[in-house]
Amino acid sequence: MQKIVPHFWFDKEALEAAKFYTSLFDNSKISNMTTLHDTPSGTTEIVTIEISGQEFMLLSAGPLFKFTPAISFLIACNTKEEVDALWGELSEGGTALMPLDAYQFSERYGWVEDRYGLSWQVMYLGDSKITQKITPTLMFTGDQYAKAEEAINFYTSMFHNAQAGDIFRYGAGEEPDKEGTIKHAAFVLEGYGFAAMDSAFAHGFTFNEAISFMVYCDTQDEIDYYWEKLSAVPEAEQCGWLKDRFGVSWQIVPTVMDEMMRTRDAEKLARITEAFLKMKKFDIEGLKKAYEGR
Repeated sequence: MQKIVPHFWFDKEALEAAKFYTSLFDNSKISNMTTLHDTPSGTTEIVTIEISGQEFMLLSAGPLFKFTPAISFLIACNTKEEVDALWGELSEGGTALMPLDAYQFSERYGWVEDRYGLSWQVMYLGDSKITQKITPTLMFTGDQYAKAEEAINFYTSMFHNAQAGDIFRYGAGEEPDKEGTIKHAAFVLEGYGFAAMDSAFAHGFTFNEAISFMVYCDTQDEIDYYWEKLSAVPEAEQCGWLKDRFGVSWQIVPTVMDEMMRTRDAEKLARITEAFLKMKKFDIEGLKKAYEGR
C-alpha cells in the first residue's frame, strides 16, 4: 500500500476529473468510489484512482479551496511526442503558466493549469530511467520563500524511510532569487518521490488545503507520532487534517479506516462518518467502535 497519497479537493468535479486523468495514462483506473451524506459540505464524493500505478484521492466537497501552482505535479516523459500529447489534453480549457518549448533544463517542457485549475509540469527526460511517473512539486514562495531546504531537512528527518536527493541552487545574477536558494531539489519520503523549489517572484498564492498529502498509519502510536511532528496550526486541525509550519496540509489517516470507508453497508458508513466528523486527530479505537456499532 502506498504510504503517502496526494489528495485533491474539488467543488463537485472529482468523478469527472478522475475519468479525465485516468484516460491520459497507461496503467490507470478508478479503483473506488464512496459517497458520504450529512457532512458539513452536504453530500460528498470520494474517488480513489491510480495513475501509472500511483494512487491519488479526489474529493468533491464544495468550493472551499482552490488549487494553486504552489503544489504542481511533474510528469516525466521519455519522448517528446508524449509531452506534446499530454500537453494537448491538459491544456485544453486550461491556462499555460510556462509555454510548451525548449528550455535549458529540458528540450521539451511546459507548465499548465488544467481545466480544473490543477497544475502539471510536463517534461521530456530523454533516455533517463523513470522510476516515478508523477512527482509532487512544492514551490516555496511569499512568506515561505527560501524555506525549501529547511522543509526538505524537516521532512526527511521525521519520516522514517526518507532521504534528500540532488539539489540545484540559484547562482549569482539570477535575481530576484537569492544566490544559494533552491532552484530544484528532489527528496524521498517513505519511498515516494517529491520535488521542491524556491521562487522569489510575487506570485500571490501559497499552499492551501486544496491539495494535501495523506499519510496512512497502522497504529495509534504512529498517528500520534506524525500528528505531533507535523501539526503547527491548531485551528487547522479537523477530521485528521493538519497544517505544518510551512503551510502544507497533511491528513494522518488510519490504514484500517480506508477499509471501513469502502463498505457497502450504509449504516456502518453513516456511523463512521458521524464519528470521524467529531474528531481532530483520529482515534482508531473510537472509529472501530463506531463502525461495529459498539
